[in-house]
Amino acid sequence: MGGWLAILSLTLVSFAIAAFMLRLPKQGFAVFGAVLLLGLVGYAWTGSPGQPGSPKQPDLALDRQSGEEMVEARRQLFDETRPKPDYLVLSDGFARRGRFDEAAQLLRKGLNDNPEHLEGWLALGMALTGHADGFVTPAAAYAFGKARELDPINPGADYFMGFALLRTGQIIAARDTWASLLERTPEDAPWRPGLESEVARLDDMIARAPMLQ
Repeated sequence: MGGWLAILSLTLVSFAIAAFMLRLPKQGFAVFGAVLLLGLVGYAWTGSPGQPGSPKQPDLALDRQSGEEMVEARRQLFDETRPKPDYLVLSDGFARRGRFDEAAQLLRKGLNDNPEHLEGWLALGMALTGHADGFVTPAAAYAFGKARELDPINPGADYFMGFALLRTGQIIAARDTWASLLERTPEDAPWRPGLESEVARLDDMIARAPMLQ
């Protein structure tokens, strides 16, 4: 997990510096962000795989242009050997093709009958965010919140929500989201050191950029 967060750190800091310190025009945000994320996704494809049959940590490759990486990033949080409900498998098929609205509709129907399904709520939050071009809508925030309620220790909801907030320029909201996750993270969690580093980096970024305060 430390390796993934180190790569993510460079990606997030590079984006924030270009967007807010070097004053990259807003119309260039998507292109610049896409370039950074494609590099991150490339690392995910060529990096060393985790142990088979065991849950892995997300690489956070939440690219609004590609549902494939979005689905794979979420799945890394869960045991791949456990069968997934049909509605989640079908919705993932739509999400992989960028058809996030249809994916979200299937997830809503499935969650009506399976309201305690953590991965379903996380998938819904990500699908709604993808449908909104990377923005966390109130409906997406609600879905992420449900996932958080079901398992406050699972980092998925706040990792992906914080990353989406950061990509859309909401630096303070992203920092607060990750800081809240840090408060709930056990001392021995493998991702805790990296998360502490990310919150510290955002604190430093905010302190150095008066316009963010």
